[in-house]
Order: sequence, then structure tokens, then C-alpha cells
Amino acid sequence: MECDKCDSDAVLHAAYSGLYLCEDHLCRAVEKRLRRRVREDGLVPEDATPDAPETWVIGLSGGKDSVVLTHILHDIFERDPRIELVALSIHEGIEGYRDKSLDACEELTAELGIRHEVVSYESEFGVQMDDVVEDDPEGMAACAYCGVFRRDVLSRYAEQLDADKLLTGHNLDDEAQTALMNFFEGDVDQIAKHFDASLGPFETDDAERTREAQDHHVPRAKPLRDVPEKEIALYARFRDLPAHITECPHASEAYRGEIQELLLGMEENHPGTRHSIMAGYEKLAALAADAYGGADSDADFGDCDNCGAPTARALCRKCNLLEALEAV
Repeated sequence: MECDKCDSDAVLHAAYSGLYLCEDHLCRAVEKRLRRRVREDGLVPEDATPDAPETWVIGLSGGKDSVVLTHILHDIFERDPRIELVALSIHEGIEGYRDKSLDACEELTAELGIRHEVVSYESEFGVQMDDVVEDDPEGMAACAYCGVFRRDVLSRYAEQLDADKLLTGHNLDDEAQTALMNFFEGDVDQIAKHFDASLGPFETDDAERTREAQDHHVPRAKPLRDVPEKEIALYARFRDLPAHITECPHASEAYRGEIQELLLGMEENHPGTRHSIMAGYEKLAALAADAYGGADSDADFGDCDNCGAPTARALCRKCNLLEALEAV
């Protein structure tokens, strides 16, 4: 088949739009959607100037999503003195896996000339994920431990790096899965938090509702959340980016895996399902944030008695898990 934008050979049929796209027009489409999300979410504030630039910390794992996000953001803002990009990578302590992806991170950041910081669970918590999986004091999936530790490191180091925003490479598939999980669990409070933490736009003239400022965390953003995972993988391939496309050996989120399979089947039978889910979810999340979120939610946060991290409990989840691991 030929590309619908030119006479080149198509490399993708985007069933949700009906378009056949060649390599060049596929890459242009990915870049266009990221640029539009940056604009519609108001990521660049009006008061950002060369004398008072914004610092954006990118969670760079070395996988396709974060590598593509970093590459495109660099292309957009390389000559814009209002924005400074900093890449933050985390070494979880997974033998034969993370070292290779960190090599990809270092290759990319060196090529782009972006500051690159690397932090490890070993240096921060005295643990490695390989040992955590073996001990497993809470009887949880590896991803449950790792997600808590990762969020803590990203948040703390974003603050230490004076970040104005923390950007992650979550794609359309990731976000649609999270939306369905929140729906199926009936977690309206979490939906409200999702809007104010990472989905809602910042101050813009076009948005019906913007996210509330949160004093307890650096605000997050997900500029790739409109782009399907497959298209990001193809973009990384066609742009010859140093992405480490290998699944973590400890990945075992059974529930999310079920949701993923459900969505894949729905998308195959009803193209556009993921986009429809997110369009409706973001509107409902804004309504939930009006009812359950807002500035009053900051009152629920205190400081962890052990590490001082913001938490609604006496001890944050990270410290609870570390105590359980020490007791093994």
C-alpha cells in the first residue's frame, strides 16, 4: 500500500484513523502529537524567560518511550533558552538488564548534549531489585515494590534538581490501561488525583479546568500519552535511536496484563477504543478533581516520620517496604 500523504510505501496502517503512513509521515505524526500535547497542556508557562528558564526533568529509562520523548523534546527546545532539559535515570539493581538500558541512556544524552544524572536503589535504599524479588516479604509482584521505590527517587531527585516539571514517557496504551484499572476498581479518588498529578493542563486560555497546584510533589506531565505504543516503537526504529527494547525479567503485573489483553482485543475489533477511553476519562477526571481533589487535598499530606517524604501516613509506603525487607 502507498502512504496516504505521499506515494512512498506505507509502513503502518493506523486503523483508528484509517490512514496508511510511510516512515517519514509516521514520524512526523508522532512529533506533531507531542508538540500539540505540550501546547494544549500549557507546559511552557508565559513567565518562562531566558533569564528565568524552566527545568524539566525527564525520567529516562533507556526504553523506547523515554528515549523517544527525550529525543523529540530536545529537537523542540534545543534552541529555546526558556527550557532546560535534564535526564534522570534509575538503576534498580537488575542483573543483565538495567546496565544495557543505561548504556542507551548515556549514548543518547551524550549525543544530544543533555545533562544526565544516574541514581541507584543500592545507593539510596541499600537494596537491589534482584534481592527484593528473592526475599519478597509482602508477597507482592516485583513491579509493586519497584514502582514505590521509583516514584520516590524520581520525586526526590526532581526536587533536588530544582525541577519545575517531571516528564515521563507514558504512552496511549499505558494511560488507557490505567484509566480502565481505576474504573474497574471504582477508585474515584484516584481518578481525581490522576488529573491533578499528571493529566490536567497547566494554566491555559483554552482549558475548561486546569490542575490544582500541589505543594507536596513536583508536577508531572506525560507528553506522549496520545501516541500508541506501536508507533513509538516504530519511531525509535526509523530514527535509529539507542533504545533498549527488552522487557524487564521481573515484570509480572498480572492485573495490568489482563487489562492490556482486553484493550488489545477491543482495539483490534473496534479501532479507536484507546483514544475514546482517554477522551472520556480525562473529562471525567476533571469532574472528579472538582469533587474530590483541589488544594484541600494538600491538607491530607504530612511528613514521613522516618524520611520526611510527603505522605498521608505516619510512615510512607517506601519506608514501610524497606522495614519489611530489613526484617527478612
